[in-house]
Amino acid sequence: MSDDVQPAPTADPTTTFLAHRELLFSVVYAMLGSVADTEDVLQETWLAWAARNHTDGASIENPRAYLTRVAVNQALAQRAALDRRRESYVGQWLPEPLATLPAEDGDAGDAVLRAESSSMALLVVLETLTPAERVVFVLHEVFGYPHTEIATIIGRSPAAVRQLAHRAREHVQARRPRFQPDPRLQQQVTERFLTAALGGDLRGLLTVLAPDVTLWTDGGGKGPATSLHPVHGRDEVARLLVAVAANVPAGLDIRYRPVNGDPAAILFERNVPFAVLVLDLDPEREAVRRVFSVTNPDKLSRVGG
Repeated sequence: MSDDVQPAPTADPTTTFLAHRELLFSVVYAMLGSVADTEDVLQETWLAWAARNHTDGASIENPRAYLTRVAVNQALAQRAALDRRRESYVGQWLPEPLATLPAEDGDAGDAVLRAESSSMALLVVLETLTPAERVVFVLHEVFGYPHTEIATIIGRSPAAVRQLAHRAREHVQARRPRFQPDPRLQQQVTERFLTAALGGDLRGLLTVLAPDVTLWTDGGGKGPATSLHPVHGRDEVARLLVAVAANVPAGLDIRYRPVNGDPAAILFERNVPFAVLVLDLDPEREAVRRVFSVTNPDKLSRVGG
């Protein structure tokens, strides 16, 4: 697609930008895994868009292509800065949780789009890709951009983009097979898991965890975390969670709501977010195969309420 200018007057720049903001946010967040950094990128994208419209009275033929190109390249630059910050991050790093609306509370299409692009399990896998592989995967596999358009966006040849797409797709599929559990089942399992974990019920935990379960905990050196590295195996994870439960504040308020498109639990202490817990289920055994726990208070400010 082309973003060549045309002589016809452009639509109101603010209205046009807002019409594409949901898409831009979803693309950039999937690239960065940070809401704060995503908002910074969107602000820079808006400034570039407003300046282009202010200095060049002609319209842009394809605002979506132009805005996506600006946002993606801003995100790639922000990704480099984010990676440098990660080098001094304490312990494990997980994406910043993003509270999302269930489909019945908003537009169903937007809800599906957001869930596909921002699930915690997918974002963790995307962290293992190169920045170029990640942007190509996000644009092509999640949002359906053709290879030719992606080539224009990132300044690569279509052949190079196809090669990046192939590598990224194989990598992701090997680590994250496409599987969307029934949301009701996922919430039921989440409730059973929390009842057992917070109650120190080792036997109950063993029944809900898959044998090859992995536990990720992100406290960032500011919130409680169980380990500096992921913990693997049902027995190890269950015993660790029971031990941690003994030190969790009493009287936590548990609220179940979608986070990153998946049913999740947000734990509050005196109405302040204490932890976000997202579970990834095994498709065959209906058991928990991945546990993502975020307790870094810097990453919980947008999930309260």
